[in-house]
Amino acid sequence: MELVDIFNKNGGFFRTKDLASRTQWIELNEMIDEGVVLKLKSGLYCLRQCSVTSRDREVFRAVPSGVFCMYSAWRHHELTAESPFEHHLAVDVNSRIPLPNYPPIRLYRWNEKYHQLGTVETAEGIKIYDVEKSVCDALRFRKMIGSNLVIEVLRNYAKRDDRNFDKLTEYARMMRIEHIMLDVIEPVL
Repeated sequence: MELVDIFNKNGGFFRTKDLASRTQWIELNEMIDEGVVLKLKSGLYCLRQCSVTSRDREVFRAVPSGVFCMYSAWRHHELTAESPFEHHLAVDVNSRIPLPNYPPIRLYRWNEKYHQLGTVETAEGIKIYDVEKSVCDALRFRKMIGSNLVIEVLRNYAKRDDRNFDKLTEYARMMRIEHIMLDVIEPVL
């Protein structure tokens, strides 16, 4: 089986642990050199032609109750320059979802209150958290993601023309992080 066929079978992704021969290893390196394949992380590659939107749709089909969150939402809303190799989705805490091998998906299990708050649907029919909820998630998980990323998200949010500080404050109050938001957002602005 040719390497391109394996990529296509796996939704545009390939893991080096799936290499069957030395010839495939050589072919993979040639595809990387030609710019046809991108290395996402050690042992994980994807076809460059696989657009982010098509991969997001594929992920949403695999986890229809999921909502794109964290790094995936920050990337979508252009709040960070980081491009995650995994798709980050929030699901209800009680849901049991079998995940496919490809593409890589990271689930966050949130109670219904946080899972439903700020959910919007894109033009492609994909559920994602709105900008303000995404900013609040950065504040809520600041210890997990690090202060540099939180500051980047806040600064990029402050530059947006469509920012809504009233909505941001309301979400922060509902998520019980209003005091954190007020302490962090003033120095950044």
